[in-house]
Amino acid sequence: MLRCMLRTKIHMATVTESNLAYEGSITIDESLLKKAGIIPYEQVMISNMNNGERFETYVIPGKKKGEICLNGPTARKGAVGDKVIIFCYSYFEDARAKEIKPRIIFLDAKNRISRKRLK
Repeated sequence: MLRCMLRTKIHMATVTESNLAYEGSITIDESLLKKAGIIPYEQVMISNMNNGERFETYVIPGKKKGEICLNGPTARKGAVGDKVIIFCYSYFEDARAKEIKPRIIFLDAKNRISRKRLK
């Protein structure tokens, strides 16, 4: 049996941009993606701490330091300055799932890593 488990999380990111005209997704600073172990176009779930919205989309790597940009329809799910949590899940066989310890990246107000738990 496969279980869907949290593999990695970017905790308390601050939305820096919102671009309704883009075709859709979330742009995340490429260096944050690497630290979190998320690859371009991977599916993520985002939870907005300011308004309670929770939505899925895919990731586009950003070139700007600290960039977190809601694109396309996701731009309607939050505003610049909102705090979001970005979750990435993976499927694991039952025995392996019991051993999973997610990688968690904690960010400060400028989307710099303040603390991390890498397992």
